[in-house]
Amino acid sequence: QVQLVESGGGSVQAGGSLALSCSVSGSIFSIYAMGWARQAPGKQRELVAVLTSSGRTNYVDSVKGRFTISRDNAKNTVYLQMNSLKPEDTAVYYCHADKYVAGYQEYWGQGTQVTVSS
Repeated sequence: QVQLVESGGGSVQAGGSLALSCSVSGSIFSIYAMGWARQAPGKQRELVAVLTSSGRTNYVDSVKGRFTISRDNAKNTVYLQMNSLKPEDTAVYYCHADKYVAGYQEYWGQGTQVTVSS
């Protein structure tokens, strides 16, 4: 089992910044990718940033140049730095972990609310 706990959400004005953290615990071996997804009310959940164990990153087009995903292996923590926030970034943000050990496994945190006012 893998446990993910997000923190750092809040309310900011457009153009502001927030930094999200995801603490990872449990059976963390064989995790090959960490990432962040978001979901606004009435909309589908979308992946916004992914970081693989080899260091590759991917971002959804709408956040490229504004969001940065990173990790601190010593602290078992993944971060999402969000700059130049826009109202359309308002959503619940979820941390996720992907494993492949005798099959694909996916884990999700409970989410943290990010609200950006115009």
